[in-house]
Amino acid sequence: MTKLSVNINKIATLRNSRGGNTPNVVQFAKDVQAFGAEGVTIHPRPDERHIRYQDAYDLKSEVFTEYNIEGNPVDKFLKMVLELKPTQVTLVPDAEDAITSNAGWDTIKHKDFLIDVIKEFKDHGIRTSIFVDPDLKQIEGAKATGTDRIELYTEAFAHEYGLGNKSAIKPYTACAELANSLGLGVNAGHDLSLDNIKFFKEHVPGLLEVSIGHALISESLYLGVENVIQMYLQRLK
Repeated sequence: MTKLSVNINKIATLRNSRGGNTPNVVQFAKDVQAFGAEGVTIHPRPDERHIRYQDAYDLKSEVFTEYNIEGNPVDKFLKMVLELKPTQVTLVPDAEDAITSNAGWDTIKHKDFLIDVIKEFKDHGIRTSIFVDPDLKQIEGAKATGTDRIELYTEAFAHEYGLGNKSAIKPYTACAELANSLGLGVNAGHDLSLDNIKFFKEHVPGLLEVSIGHALISESLYLGVENVIQMYLQRLK
């Protein structure tokens, strides 16, 4: 079964909008794990507009499933990850002014940089993943960096699927097949939802993990967090 990691950035965004500590990010992480989530994902950005760096430290002792920290490997991020040693670090080439992640790595152009960063994380026993677009050349490039996994950037699939274009899955299927053949693990994330996750899972071979935040939190407003997590788990079987 594909693992579900819940991205809790949106809970931090809600907290930050009023100050104080409501909703409590750490308690929410504990709750989603108790409800069945198999991992917790956070994505701190340099401006700390949602998850703060302190949150990453506060969560360390409370994530008893898999702890996945995403981000652009700037110096502050590198230092934090090496101190916390999460289960997995997912490298994302965020621009500082990006509202959300909007592109994968150019694994060919940034090969040397990625090799150095990934080696340092792996030397400390941290599983690595690279956020990539569904492009076969980028998958081959990812293999050359020494990463353990890739995370397929799924916004294009989600958009087209919502328009009824199921053929949008094809590049993801091809990339997953190539990654599997190269010995790379396959994760996925961005705009996956209850509406599209089952179809995506069924057509992406060897899918190890999905990281879902915005849709899951939005769906939970209507259906409840515990119920929504169980719905995802059923679709990911």
